[in-house]
Amino acid sequence: MASMVNENECGGETQSLEPQGPGRGAARWGPQHAGARELANLYSPGKRCQEWISVILCFSLMAFNLIYLLANFHQGHTWSILLGIVAGILTADFASGFVHWGADTWGSVDLPIFGKAFIRPFREHHIDPTAITRHDFIETNGDNCMLTIVPLANMAYNFLTLSPAEIYHIYPLYCYLYALAIFVTLTNQIHKWSHTYFGLPRWVVFLQDCHIILPRKHHRIHHVSPHETYFCITTGWLNYPLEKLGFWRYLEDLIQGVTGEKPRSDDLKWAQKVK
Repeated sequence: MASMVNENECGGETQSLEPQGPGRGAARWGPQHAGARELANLYSPGKRCQEWISVILCFSLMAFNLIYLLANFHQGHTWSILLGIVAGILTADFASGFVHWGADTWGSVDLPIFGKAFIRPFREHHIDPTAITRHDFIETNGDNCMLTIVPLANMAYNFLTLSPAEIYHIYPLYCYLYALAIFVTLTNQIHKWSHTYFGLPRWVVFLQDCHIILPRKHHRIHHVSPHETYFCITTGWLNYPLEKLGFWRYLEDLIQGVTGEKPRSDDLKWAQKVK
Protein backbone atom coordinates (compact mmCIF):
# COMPACT_ATOMS: atom_id res chain seq x y z
CA MET A 1 0.00 0.00 0.00
CA ALA A 2 2.82 2.37 0.76
CA SER A 3 3.95 2.20 -2.85
CA MET A 4 0.71 3.86 -3.98
CA VAL A 5 1.68 7.16 -2.38
CA ASN A 6 4.36 9.64 -3.40
CA GLU A 7 6.27 10.45 -0.19
CA ASN A 8 8.55 13.11 -1.68
CA GLU A 9 8.43 15.83 0.96
CA CYS A 10 9.92 18.46 -1.37
CA GLY A 11 7.43 17.93 -4.20
CA GLY A 12 4.10 19.59 -4.81
CA GLU A 13 0.84 18.56 -3.25
CA THR A 14 -0.67 15.42 -4.68
CA GLN A 15 -4.36 14.72 -5.01
CA SER A 16 -5.82 13.53 -1.73
CA LEU A 17 -6.63 9.85 -1.50
CA GLU A 18 -10.14 8.54 -1.04
CA PRO A 19 -10.66 5.15 0.57
CA GLN A 20 -10.64 2.35 -1.96
CA GLY A 21 -11.30 -1.22 -1.09
CA PRO A 22 -14.02 -3.66 -0.07
CA GLY A 23 -17.16 -1.87 0.96
CA ARG A 24 -15.73 1.65 0.57
CA GLY A 25 -16.73 2.41 -2.97
CA ALA A 26 -20.49 2.19 -2.33
CA ALA A 27 -20.73 5.40 -0.32
CA ARG A 28 -19.12 8.76 -0.80
CA TRP A 29 -16.23 9.49 1.52
CA GLY A 30 -16.40 12.48 3.87
CA PRO A 31 -18.79 14.21 6.27
CA GLN A 32 -21.80 13.26 4.12
CA HIS A 33 -21.05 9.53 4.60
CA ALA A 34 -23.86 7.93 6.62
CA GLY A 35 -21.46 6.23 9.01
CA ALA A 36 -19.51 9.44 9.55
CA ARG A 37 -22.69 11.36 10.41
CA GLU A 38 -23.83 8.69 12.86
CA LEU A 39 -20.42 8.56 14.56
CA ALA A 40 -20.21 12.35 14.85
CA ASN A 41 -23.59 12.40 16.60
CA LEU A 42 -22.26 10.05 19.30
CA TYR A 43 -20.02 12.83 20.69
CA SER A 44 -21.67 13.56 24.06
CA PRO A 45 -21.69 16.42 26.61
CA GLY A 46 -20.18 14.07 29.18
CA LYS A 47 -17.27 13.36 26.86
CA ARG A 48 -16.81 17.10 26.31
CA CYS A 49 -16.65 17.70 30.06
CA GLN A 50 -14.00 14.99 30.48
CA GLU A 51 -11.92 16.62 27.76
CA TRP A 52 -12.11 20.09 29.33
CA ILE A 53 -11.01 18.77 32.74
CA SER A 54 -8.17 16.80 31.17
CA VAL A 55 -6.82 19.79 29.21
CA ILE A 56 -6.91 22.12 32.23
CA LEU A 57 -5.19 19.65 34.55
CA CYS A 58 -2.60 18.59 31.98
CA PHE A 59 -1.41 22.07 31.02
CA SER A 60 -1.45 23.28 34.62
CA LEU A 61 0.82 20.38 35.62
CA MET A 62 3.05 20.96 32.60
CA ALA A 63 3.60 24.60 33.59
CA PHE A 64 4.28 23.64 37.21
CA ASN A 65 6.81 20.95 36.28
CA LEU A 66 8.57 23.18 33.75
CA ILE A 67 9.23 25.76 36.45
CA TYR A 68 10.86 23.11 38.65
CA LEU A 69 12.84 21.62 35.78
CA LEU A 70 14.30 25.03 34.95
CA ALA A 71 15.01 25.76 38.62
CA ASN A 72 16.92 22.48 39.03
CA PHE A 73 18.91 22.61 35.78
CA HIS A 74 22.63 21.81 35.97
CA GLN A 75 24.98 22.22 33.02
CA GLY A 76 26.48 18.80 33.72
CA HIS A 77 23.20 17.23 32.64
CA THR A 78 23.26 18.75 29.14
CA TRP A 79 23.99 15.61 27.15
CA SER A 80 21.75 13.37 29.22
CA ILE A 81 18.96 15.93 28.81
CA LEU A 82 19.34 15.90 25.03
CA LEU A 83 19.40 12.10 24.99
CA GLY A 84 16.33 12.02 27.23
CA ILE A 85 14.43 14.38 24.94
CA VAL A 86 15.18 12.27 21.85
CA ALA A 87 14.25 9.10 23.72
CA GLY A 88 11.01 10.74 24.88
CA ILE A 89 10.10 11.69 21.31
CA LEU A 90 10.79 8.17 20.03
CA THR A 91 8.80 6.63 22.86
CA ALA A 92 5.88 8.97 22.14
CA ASP A 93 6.00 8.08 18.45
CA PHE A 94 5.92 4.36 19.21
CA ALA A 95 3.15 4.84 21.78
CA SER A 96 1.08 6.79 19.24
CA GLY A 97 1.52 3.96 16.76
CA PHE A 98 0.59 1.27 19.28
CA VAL A 99 -2.54 3.07 20.47
CA HIS A 100 -3.50 4.03 16.91
CA TRP A 101 -2.99 0.47 15.67
CA GLY A 102 -4.93 -1.00 18.59
CA ALA A 103 -7.93 1.32 18.23
CA ASP A 104 -7.96 1.11 14.43
CA THR A 105 -7.65 -2.65 14.33
CA TRP A 106 -9.57 -4.03 17.29
CA GLY A 107 -12.60 -3.22 19.43
CA SER A 108 -16.01 -1.85 18.58
CA VAL A 109 -17.96 1.36 18.97
CA ASP A 110 -20.60 -0.79 20.68
CA LEU A 111 -18.33 -1.54 23.66
CA PRO A 112 -19.82 -0.06 26.87
CA ILE A 113 -18.44 3.42 27.70
CA PHE A 114 -15.03 2.81 26.10
CA GLY A 115 -16.40 2.27 22.59
CA LYS A 116 -18.24 5.55 22.14
CA ALA A 117 -15.68 7.55 24.13
CA PHE A 118 -12.44 6.29 22.58
CA ILE A 119 -13.04 3.93 19.62
CA ARG A 120 -15.59 6.21 17.92
CA PRO A 121 -13.10 8.93 16.83
CA PHE A 122 -10.91 6.35 15.09
CA ARG A 123 -13.85 4.93 13.12
CA GLU A 124 -15.02 8.41 12.16
CA HIS A 125 -11.54 9.42 11.06
CA HIS A 126 -11.22 6.74 8.39
CA ILE A 127 -14.48 7.58 6.63
CA ASP A 128 -14.20 11.33 7.22
CA PRO A 129 -10.48 12.18 7.59
CA THR A 130 -11.24 15.90 7.43
CA ALA A 131 -13.42 15.73 10.57
CA ILE A 132 -10.36 16.21 12.79
CA THR A 133 -9.69 19.56 11.10
CA ARG A 134 -13.12 20.75 12.26
CA HIS A 135 -12.51 19.75 15.88
CA ASP A 136 -11.53 22.54 18.26
CA PHE A 137 -8.51 22.39 20.57
CA ILE A 138 -10.42 20.68 23.39
CA GLU A 139 -11.92 17.88 21.30
CA THR A 140 -8.65 17.35 19.44
CA ASN A 141 -6.41 17.10 22.51
CA GLY A 142 -8.61 16.12 25.46
CA ASP A 143 -7.95 12.38 25.42
CA ASN A 144 -4.18 12.68 25.07
CA CYS A 145 -4.10 15.24 27.87
CA MET A 146 -5.90 12.71 30.06
CA LEU A 147 -3.16 10.13 29.45
CA THR A 148 -0.43 12.38 30.86
CA ILE A 149 -2.15 13.65 34.01
CA VAL A 150 -1.03 10.85 36.35
CA PRO A 151 2.72 10.87 35.40
CA LEU A 152 2.79 14.67 35.43
CA ALA A 153 1.09 14.74 38.83
CA ASN A 154 3.57 12.21 40.20
CA MET A 155 6.45 14.33 38.88
CA ALA A 156 5.01 17.44 40.54
CA TYR A 157 4.61 15.59 43.84
CA ASN A 158 8.23 14.45 43.73
CA PHE A 159 9.49 17.95 43.00
CA LEU A 160 7.69 19.12 46.12
CA THR A 161 8.81 16.29 48.42
CA LEU A 162 12.28 15.16 47.28
CA SER A 163 15.52 16.77 48.40
CA PRO A 164 17.69 18.72 45.89
CA ALA A 165 20.23 15.89 45.89
CA GLU A 166 17.55 13.32 45.02
CA ILE A 167 16.18 15.55 42.27
CA TYR A 168 19.69 15.95 40.86
CA HIS A 169 20.07 12.20 40.41
CA ILE A 170 16.70 11.66 38.72
CA TYR A 171 16.75 14.89 36.70
CA PRO A 172 17.65 13.26 33.32
CA LEU A 173 14.85 10.73 33.81
CA TYR A 174 12.41 13.55 34.45
CA CYS A 175 13.55 15.34 31.30
CA TYR A 176 12.77 12.15 29.39
CA LEU A 177 9.36 11.86 31.04
CA TYR A 178 8.57 15.52 30.44
CA ALA A 179 9.50 15.29 26.74
CA LEU A 180 7.41 12.11 26.49
CA ALA A 181 4.45 13.85 28.13
CA ILE A 182 4.70 16.86 25.82
CA PHE A 183 4.80 14.81 22.63
CA VAL A 184 2.05 12.45 23.81
CA THR A 185 -0.09 15.47 24.62
CA LEU A 186 0.57 17.07 21.22
CA THR A 187 0.14 13.91 19.13
CA ASN A 188 -3.46 14.59 18.10
CA GLN A 189 -2.66 18.23 17.38
CA ILE A 190 0.23 17.12 15.16
CA HIS A 191 -2.11 14.58 13.56
CA LYS A 192 -4.65 17.33 12.91
CA TRP A 193 -1.98 19.47 11.24
CA SER A 194 -1.11 16.53 8.97
CA HIS A 195 -4.66 16.75 7.57
CA THR A 196 -4.68 20.55 7.27
CA TYR A 197 -3.62 21.86 3.87
CA PHE A 198 -4.50 25.54 4.18
CA GLY A 199 -3.78 28.18 6.80
CA LEU A 200 -1.10 26.37 8.79
CA PRO A 201 1.45 28.62 10.51
CA ARG A 202 4.77 28.71 8.68
CA TRP A 203 6.60 27.23 11.65
CA VAL A 204 4.32 24.17 11.57
CA VAL A 205 4.93 23.68 7.84
CA PHE A 206 8.67 24.06 8.48
CA LEU A 207 8.59 21.36 11.17
CA GLN A 208 6.62 19.08 8.83
CA ASP A 209 8.98 19.67 5.93
CA CYS A 210 11.93 18.84 8.17
CA HIS A 211 10.09 15.74 9.44
CA ILE A 212 10.41 16.91 13.03
CA ILE A 213 6.67 16.35 13.33
CA LEU A 214 4.42 14.16 11.16
CA PRO A 215 4.49 15.38 7.53
CA ARG A 216 1.28 15.54 5.52
CA LYS A 217 2.37 13.37 2.60
CA HIS A 218 3.93 10.82 4.94
CA HIS A 219 0.62 10.37 6.78
CA ARG A 220 -1.32 9.90 3.54
CA ILE A 221 0.17 6.43 3.29
CA HIS A 222 -1.91 5.37 6.29
CA HIS A 223 -5.10 6.61 4.68
CA VAL A 224 -4.96 4.20 1.77
CA SER A 225 -7.60 1.55 2.54
CA PRO A 226 -7.55 -0.76 4.47
CA HIS A 227 -5.47 1.50 6.79
CA GLU A 228 -3.04 -1.24 7.76
CA THR A 229 0.27 0.61 7.75
CA TYR A 230 2.13 3.73 9.03
CA PHE A 231 0.32 4.00 12.38
CA CYS A 232 2.83 6.25 14.19
CA ILE A 233 1.46 9.80 14.12
CA THR A 234 3.67 11.91 16.38
CA THR A 235 6.77 12.24 14.23
CA GLY A 236 6.35 9.19 12.00
CA TRP A 237 10.05 8.38 12.44
CA LEU A 238 9.32 4.76 13.38
CA ASN A 239 6.87 3.97 10.59
CA TYR A 240 9.37 2.77 8.01
CA PRO A 241 11.48 0.55 10.33
CA LEU A 242 8.36 -1.00 11.91
CA GLU A 243 6.94 -1.77 8.47
CA LYS A 244 10.23 -3.32 7.34
CA LEU A 245 10.08 -5.57 10.40
CA GLY A 246 6.43 -6.46 9.74
CA PHE A 247 5.76 -5.52 13.35
CA TRP A 248 2.03 -4.73 13.12
CA ARG A 249 1.26 -7.62 10.77
CA TYR A 250 2.98 -10.03 13.16
CA LEU A 251 0.91 -8.77 16.10
CA GLU A 252 -2.31 -9.01 14.07
CA ASP A 253 -1.57 -12.57 12.99
CA LEU A 254 -0.76 -13.51 16.57
CA ILE A 255 -3.96 -12.02 18.00
CA GLN A 256 -6.13 -13.41 15.21
CA GLY A 257 -4.61 -16.85 15.73
CA VAL A 258 -5.34 -16.76 19.47
CA THR A 259 -8.76 -15.08 19.47
CA GLY A 260 -10.15 -15.71 15.98
CA GLU A 261 -10.99 -12.00 15.69
CA LYS A 262 -10.41 -10.44 12.27
CA PRO A 263 -8.44 -7.16 12.18
CA ARG A 264 -10.37 -4.00 11.27
CA SER A 265 -13.74 -5.76 10.97
CA ASP A 266 -15.54 -3.01 12.93
CA ASP A 267 -13.83 -0.33 10.83
CA LEU A 268 -15.11 -2.00 7.65
CA LYS A 269 -18.62 -2.22 9.10
CA TRP A 270 -18.79 1.55 9.56
CA ALA A 271 -17.27 2.20 6.14
CA GLN A 272 -20.03 0.13 4.53
CA LYS A 273 -22.87 2.18 6.03
CA VAL A 274 -24.71 4.02 3.26
CA LYS A 275 -27.86 5.16 5.08
